[in-house]
Amino acid sequence: TLPYSIRVLFESSVRNCDGFLVKETDAMNILDWKTKQSRVEVPFCPARVVLQDFTGIPAMVDFAAMREAVRNAGGDPVKVNPACPTDLTVDHSLQIDFSKCAIQNAPNPGGGEQKPPARLSPLKPPLRKPHPCRGHSGCRGSCGAGEAGSSLGPFSAQIENTPILCPFHLQPVPEPETVLKNQEMEFGRNRERLQFFKWSSKVFENISIIPPETGMAHQVNLEYLSRVVFDMKNFLHPDSVVGTDSHTTMVNGLGILGWGVGGIETEAVMLGMPLMLTLPEVVGCKLTGTVSPFATSIDIVLSITKHLRQADVAGKFVEFFGSGVSQLSIADRTTIANMCPEYGAILSFFPVDNVTLKHLKHAGFDKAKLEVTEAYLKAVKLFRNESSSREPEYSQVVQVSLSSIIPYVSGPKRSQDRVAVNNMKSDFQACLNEKSGVKGFQIAAEKQNDVVPVQYEGNEYKLSHGCVVIAAVISCTNNCNPSVMLAAGLLAKKAVEAGLVVKPYIRTSLSPGSGMVTHYLSSSGVLPYLSKLGFEVVGYGCSTCVGNTAPLPEAIRNAIKQGDIIACGVLSGTKNFEGCLCDCVRANYLASPPLVVAYAIAGTVQIDFDTEPLGTGSNGKSIYLRDIWPTRQELHTVEEECVISSMFKELKEKMEKGNKRWNLLEAPESTLFPWDLKSTYIRCPSFFDKLTKEAVPPQAIENAHVLLFLGDSVTTDHISPAGSIARSSAAAKYLTSKGLTPREFNSYGARRGNDAVMTRGTFANIKLLNKFIGKPAPKTVHFPSGQTLDVFEAAELYQKEGIPVIILAGKKYGLGSSRDWAAKGPFLLGVKAVLAESYEKVHRSQLIGIGIAPLQFRPGENPSTLGLTGREQFSILFPPDLSPRMTLDIKTSTGKVFSVIALFENNLEITLYKNGGSLNFVARRFL
Repeated sequence: TLPYSIRVLFESSVRNCDGFLVKETDAMNILDWKTKQSRVEVPFCPARVVLQDFTGIPAMVDFAAMREAVRNAGGDPVKVNPACPTDLTVDHSLQIDFSKCAIQNAPNPGGGEQKPPARLSPLKPPLRKPHPCRGHSGCRGSCGAGEAGSSLGPFSAQIENTPILCPFHLQPVPEPETVLKNQEMEFGRNRERLQFFKWSSKVFENISIIPPETGMAHQVNLEYLSRVVFDMKNFLHPDSVVGTDSHTTMVNGLGILGWGVGGIETEAVMLGMPLMLTLPEVVGCKLTGTVSPFATSIDIVLSITKHLRQADVAGKFVEFFGSGVSQLSIADRTTIANMCPEYGAILSFFPVDNVTLKHLKHAGFDKAKLEVTEAYLKAVKLFRNESSSREPEYSQVVQVSLSSIIPYVSGPKRSQDRVAVNNMKSDFQACLNEKSGVKGFQIAAEKQNDVVPVQYEGNEYKLSHGCVVIAAVISCTNNCNPSVMLAAGLLAKKAVEAGLVVKPYIRTSLSPGSGMVTHYLSSSGVLPYLSKLGFEVVGYGCSTCVGNTAPLPEAIRNAIKQGDIIACGVLSGTKNFEGCLCDCVRANYLASPPLVVAYAIAGTVQIDFDTEPLGTGSNGKSIYLRDIWPTRQELHTVEEECVISSMFKELKEKMEKGNKRWNLLEAPESTLFPWDLKSTYIRCPSFFDKLTKEAVPPQAIENAHVLLFLGDSVTTDHISPAGSIARSSAAAKYLTSKGLTPREFNSYGARRGNDAVMTRGTFANIKLLNKFIGKPAPKTVHFPSGQTLDVFEAAELYQKEGIPVIILAGKKYGLGSSRDWAAKGPFLLGVKAVLAESYEKVHRSQLIGIGIAPLQFRPGENPSTLGLTGREQFSILFPPDLSPRMTLDIKTSTGKVFSVIALFENNLEITLYKNGGSLNFVARRFL
């Protein structure tokens, strides 16, 4: 009866139960989830960790420093390694120093001779034909044009991870100058960091570095790193992961429990420590019914997201069940799981089922691995059986009927005005009647059925209100999902085979968001059919949305103006305000790519697709939209066999080969990292300076000054900003002293491997409101001298004088995104304790993890009620028998004595604090 996601937590607790970090009572609490949910904290030991380079570098620097500290204390530094598999993707180092690649600036982006595209393209995939490639600077004649070659038949082309293609010939070309220049800048600017990462990959066990130019962390995690089931020396257990990337939740779509956490939490897991979490409520999202044939993946994802947002799932697990789950592809599932921040859930879990196994087959899992994966998951009841009559029990159930999800378009003038496709005809009629405004056109009733004949290319056509004159299939933003573009192509294929055509006066176009889109449309064999209907590839860039549409034929323009016709444009873009496409096109609708093709074939938006045919087929019979609309099964098959398999194959090759710059990058191979004292990126931190073989009992805090007196809702960004380094800041002064110019400062995020920069950046936010100063500024008062100084300068003076410091704060101290330096920075400033009215939960645990005591005022008390000014000195004694939530007395230099709560929640946290934090606790295990 346990939810599948809770079963994963339970399995982890049983497997990792050691009586100290994970106790038998923890496992039993999870087993008793139904009564213990939201009431107890439990440990979780993820199977692996994923990092990106900004948050990963301080963790790796700490491990390098720990090796040195262990060696200095007489231990074996070789033993210092991450306790679990850790993958670090270098994907946050790229900056756009150069833009506008040659292919975008080419006078003829399509290549070949500049002439109008033929309306009737051959139905067979195009062969590579000789062409001069003049004016096509992105290709420069190197795409293979002029060589004999085989056709680009279905499934024959391989999709590259970041393909650069000649758009005309669909052949790979050399990377444009823009890409090469940006990559060169990336390696030059970040050489020190990259060399450190490469050293890490050589000397540490359990570390894998994914070099630059491979892909984004969450995509690599989803497409390459995910195991689903771990096989550790013939011992099987479920895959699970925590990461420092907010997109980590995507893997739940593969049945892998995972979510994003802060740097200190991931570092703790790497050190072999469990992640502590409140046993969560699990909201079951029951999917029932059958998806409407016309509903796209985007319709489904956005509808489910909307339901979950309304269901109040914040801070909870969401788990999907019901007969409708099998109708969702892996792309649908991972997209829904990735949108957790939209509806506030910790994660959205899809248990492994037959759909997952089919996807893994196309993703490159061999037969033996698939068989073991399936057998194991079924043996431990982690496989979702579609035919099972018994479902898990949940905290609450949200039901979503897939049958209720219907396709929408937006318009005719604003993107927020959604219209159900089955109401399109009646809604457009209503728009004709309404007064001119955000939707209305105010057409007199007697003129609403007007028809204007027009001669075009030797034939007569009739234009009426609602006629479609612009139809643009655009792959950008919300329509970049492969399934919706493939749906447009498959619909075009069926339409052509049925004998349907698009009227020649309709301005049709196909603008893929990248060469990759063109590639998978070509490799699936649908591109020629889109071309046959007039949807030719016009180039890569913003076009129809921003009004970059060629003028309509003069005869059509004149007819529209003569009859005051409300002509329509239909596009799968983002902008549809009146007149944005063309001054004579007053109604514009945003629609999914396949609906754009459908409305182009129909020639009007005044159509009820359920009851009216799109046109007459070559056999003389009426053809309805339902006759040519691709089924979800067709889409899933083409997507898996054509898109997914090629993508995974390419990524695997990239991972195995690396890239030239990374392969040639030199890095040391010594057991200890050879720190460069001149480096401003990588520095050995001082967390282990006082490491001893045995832990020293907590020392009393005597006569501490208050470094900062803060109010409510102090965020981690107030404590440790991640953006640019202000020229007047303490960090800027340090970098300037090292010979750097402001242009070379980079950001705090890029310099997280240098404790000297990050300590100076602590409390350097210009919005910091310190009550000692009375206005926002990164300043404080050094009380012994009375000087107003930068926070770092004051802290440095206190440390030289041997005076400890504490922080006074109000409610919700440490709000915001989890940030490791928001705890590390204050520690290195000499902060011994924080005394606040309340804490953000994660930040409280981070303070303990670094060795700072979190103290809390008793209910109803605060600095104001106790008459504290912050100018006093404070003394705090920690007894040897310190216990969770113990009451401690604080004495001030004015003679006042008051009690506070030592906010340690369990004995593990007390142990960590007594050891000076988790870093020193783990280091001692190697001595």
